[in-house]
Amino acid sequence: MDINEITEKVLFCAYRVHSELGPGLLEKAYEDCLLYELTLQGLQVEAQKLLPLKYRDILIETGYRLDLLVEGKVIVEIKATDAFKDVHLAQVLTYLRLTECKIGLLLNFNVKSLKHGIKRVAL
Repeated sequence: MDINEITEKVLFCAYRVHSELGPGLLEKAYEDCLLYELTLQGLQVEAQKLLPLKYRDILIETGYRLDLLVEGKVIVEIKATDAFKDVHLAQVLTYLRLTECKIGLLLNFNVKSLKHGIKRVAL
């Protein structure tokens, strides 16, 4: 499955979750529901995947975690905030660099219409 097919399925599932739940919940609620929907679509998803940091010649277990890693190719970072901030974008870009993934989806579920809460991030 190519990256565009994966992101299309992720967005389909995200719209489904947002339609059912609406805004106003905690990020974890959206994450769990999105994980459920993605697995129903037959996608391989890792939730809260540990992301160690390599610095020079050492590996640091800093506690960074990817919200969702879909098919080992697409990082999904979930937010429930008033608006995206620069730090949210920086976070996804850093995760992309650390994992060598090419595409990330930054999803903010705390919006009236989910189309205003989607940012596709490419490395």
